Amino acid sequence: MLTASNFDKASVTRILFENFPSFAIGLFYAVGIAAIAVFAWGVHIQIRKYRRGRPVAGPIDLRARFADMMKVVADHRTIARRDPAAGRAHRMIFYGFAVLFIGTATVTVDYDITARVFGYHFWNGNFYLFFKLAMNLAGVSLVGGLIYMMVRRGWIKPPKLDYKRPDRQPADPDYDRSGYRREDWAFLWTLILIGITGFVLSALRLVWLQDRAVVWDTRWWSPVAALLAEFLRAAGLGSSGASILRTGLWWFHGLLALTFIALIPYTKIKHIFTASGSLMMRDPLAAQRLPRIAPESQSVGYKAITDFTWKHLLNLDACTKCGRCHEACPANAAGAPLSPRDVILSLREFANEALEKNTLPDEVKLDVHGKGIGQVFMETVWSCRTCMACVEICPVAVEHVPIIVQLRRKLVEDGEMEPQVQKTLQAIHKNGNSFNESKRKRAAWAKPLPFEIKDARKEPVDMLWFVGDYASFDPRNQRVTRAFATLLHEAHVDFGLLYEGESNAGNDVRRVGEEGLYELLAENNIAMLGKSTFKRIVTTDPHSYNTIRNEYPDFGGKYEIEHYTSLLARMIAEGTIRPRRSLDYRVTFHDPCHLGRFNKGYDAPRQILAALGCDLVEMPRSRDNSFCCGAGGGRIWMSDPVGVEKPSQLRMHEAARIEGLDVFVVCCPKDLTMFEDALKTSGYEGKFVVRELIELVAESLADAAGDGPVSDDQRKAVLA
Repeated sequence: MLTASNFDKASVTRILFENFPSFAIGLFYAVGIAAIAVFAWGVHIQIRKYRRGRPVAGPIDLRARFADMMKVVADHRTIARRDPAAGRAHRMIFYGFAVLFIGTATVTVDYDITARVFGYHFWNGNFYLFFKLAMNLAGVSLVGGLIYMMVRRGWIKPPKLDYKRPDRQPADPDYDRSGYRREDWAFLWTLILIGITGFVLSALRLVWLQDRAVVWDTRWWSPVAALLAEFLRAAGLGSSGASILRTGLWWFHGLLALTFIALIPYTKIKHIFTASGSLMMRDPLAAQRLPRIAPESQSVGYKAITDFTWKHLLNLDACTKCGRCHEACPANAAGAPLSPRDVILSLREFANEALEKNTLPDEVKLDVHGKGIGQVFMETVWSCRTCMACVEICPVAVEHVPIIVQLRRKLVEDGEMEPQVQKTLQAIHKNGNSFNESKRKRAAWAKPLPFEIKDARKEPVDMLWFVGDYASFDPRNQRVTRAFATLLHEAHVDFGLLYEGESNAGNDVRRVGEEGLYELLAENNIAMLGKSTFKRIVTTDPHSYNTIRNEYPDFGGKYEIEHYTSLLARMIAEGTIRPRRSLDYRVTFHDPCHLGRFNKGYDAPRQILAALGCDLVEMPRSRDNSFCCGAGGGRIWMSDPVGVEKPSQLRMHEAARIEGLDVFVVCCPKDLTMFEDALKTSGYEGKFVVRELIELVAESLADAAGDGPVSDDQRKAVLA
């Protein structure tokens, strides 16, 4: 292959606007300036829209966030997760487009800046040849990725790319989302045409200038264009014909590229910038630690679109409609009128209609709640389990759950909630628990125990056990609670309780949207903990664990806290607890949302099961992809529609497909309640059982005839 050394360096280049008359060059620059002006106006409209939102509280370390964003964008890990094929294709498109953009900018710098201002050309010689090769490879990457995406949408058609809305009926005026499909195809066709015409233009130039040695002899530095040129010559195209075709195609390619640039702020293309901005503003604890309401705030939650922070308005534009949140949502899977994607798209449409105008509409037309076009239905907002599956899988860091909770806060303030939820909140306010039981009964579960549990309010303890509502009051969970107390007692752990001083931790109260009650609960619990002497906290409730760990510090309550699974795993590893026999059960484990996705507590439960001798078969959806039981976000206090399967029942169907399953293992009081009920209603009672991990640990420590594995008779007894 020839290099620049075979020719005069200055001649190894491409002459811009070669053979173009002056008026044509002037016309191109005029169109280019017009495209940039349209682009700039669109950017102004978008910035004005975001400025109409509320400010984001707290300082923002833009340098650190920018670095994190660049890493995510560079490695594409959020796009490749659970969809590696789409990730590879998007990576090809992204890097192909980026190199082509940089290459175009390089030509502009050489022609319009360094050459005109300093009289210096650098776009020639070996630099130019390697430039051509890089641009050819980038074009192949871009076109290849786009072809896959077109095949994916046109033939593979994954369900998550179906924009059918679960929150609307076909007769509703905003049910039809076919406009998004047309936009998707327009985006793909425009970009692929830009890429393909770029190759054809290069090939036509080679045929046109085939008699110029410096052009033809270096053609293989543009391998794709060279192959196309050979094909065109074999088809009988000569230099004059190539010149004519090149002129027409040059204008088509140039106008298409400039139109693409001009439309960036107005179309899907803007996700190039909004997705990057959303990733840069990403809060790793977005759903784990919900925002406080400022004391001076005149309103609660999101009622009007102008109540949104500018960050959440940016989130709305960042959504690429990939459908991963739609696919992951347990409410959507169970047939509820909720798709996280559709909530975001509805709010985006509403924001564009209301905030992109020169003047804001009246207050009534800014209200995002209701049954109107673009508004979010109350039923949709209350369907959310706040399980964070949508936030966790979103490749562009959209904060669906915090947005939905903000919408709930306004509904709660206006009293627009199910009567059952309202009664539960009233019970929690009155008695500090969701069972509406007297505070004095909170530790009644401990009365049958043959030993006393210390009162941490009266005497110092090493470990304070924050029990939680379901573990304290639900009869089935009380058996587990007593088993855990016995484990700690027999292991000589110095532990105590708050007794009636403990109140509901407030995690689900906050996610229901009752921020005022949450703050009251948090402040009461922090005050009570402040009166107690302890070194660390343990809890058997992942919901309590999440809010005490992640949210109480905002109220001055910072503690060393762990979920019981990490405590028991450590005690087993250290030999403090020694299983007496191997539990030869075939088990599967359900990762609770608030321990797993919220707090990355994946390993400890599995370490315990391995130490107990269980044969663990992972669920198809496990760890960060675990499927919510349906209890979160206060849904355990709400009735589900009759005749529709609940998320917990769908989970039971998934478990039932595991051959030879003995035990479905949980480590959350709400999970135990939800799944034991679902086991019966889904028709699998007697085929396997639902057990708390604590119960399996206790069983492994119990005296038995022999120290070997569990016998067939013992297994049958467990399944009975």
